[in-house]
Amino acid sequence: MPFAIDELFLWLVLVGFLAQMIDGALGMAYGVVSTSAMLALGIPPAIASANVHTAEILTTAASGTSHAIARNVDWSIFWRLALFGSIGAVIGAAFLSHADTSFIRPFIAAYLLLMGLIVIWKALRPPSAPPQIRKVGLLGFCGGIADAIGGGGWGPVVTSNLIARGGEARKMVGTVNIAEFVVTVSASAAFLVALGPNFGKAALALLIGGLAAAPIAAWTASRVPRKALTLIVGAAICLVSVYNLWRAFS
Repeated sequence: MPFAIDELFLWLVLVGFLAQMIDGALGMAYGVVSTSAMLALGIPPAIASANVHTAEILTTAASGTSHAIARNVDWSIFWRLALFGSIGAVIGAAFLSHADTSFIRPFIAAYLLLMGLIVIWKALRPPSAPPQIRKVGLLGFCGGIADAIGGGGWGPVVTSNLIARGGEARKMVGTVNIAEFVVTVSASAAFLVALGPNFGKAALALLIGGLAAAPIAAWTASRVPRKALTLIVGAAICLVSVYNLWRAFS
C-alpha cells in the first residue's frame, strides 16, 4: 500500500468526513467516495463494500437522527424505502460476495448520469403539476441492489429519482438518509453471513470521520434553498457518474 498503516488510517478518517458531508447534505455519494478510495488502495470490491456498509451503520444513524430533528423527513416515503431497499441490499450483497460485477458499473454510471441531467433540468424548469412520487418500493429495491453491489449508489439512485419526480429536495435528502440506516444494517448483515467478520481499521476510520460530519451536513441541508440544493444534487450526480464511466473504460 502507498501509505503506512497509521497514515492510511488518518487519510480514511478524512475520506469518511468528506463523504459524510456530501452524503448528509446531498443525500448521496458516501459509499461512492469511500469505496473508490478503498479500491484505489487495492482492497477487493466485496471487502471494500462490506467495510463501507459496516461504517455506515452508525454514520447513517447519526445522519438520519440529525435530519429527523431538523424535520427533513417524509415518514410515509421512509417506510417503503426502508423495507424494499433492505430486500434489494441483501440480494445485492449476496450477489457481490460470489460474483465479478465489474461489467455492471458502466451501465449504472450511465443511468445515474442521465438522472443527474434530469434533476438539473427539473431545478431549472420546476414542474407546474403536483409531485408524482410513485413506485417508491421499486425505487428502494433497485437502490438497495445498486448500493450493495457498487459499495455506494443508494443516494444517487433514490434521491435523484425522488427529486426528479418533484419531491422537495430538503425532505427527500433527509428521508433517503434515514432510510439508508435500515438498508445499511441489512446489507452489513448479509455481508457478514457471506464473508465472515473481515472488517478492520478501514471501517473504524470511516466511522470516525462520518460521525464528526453528520450534524454539520444535516444543518447545511436544512439551510440551503431548494433550487440551489437541487442543482448541487444534479451536478454531483453527473460528476460522480462521469468519473465512474471514466474508471470503467480506462
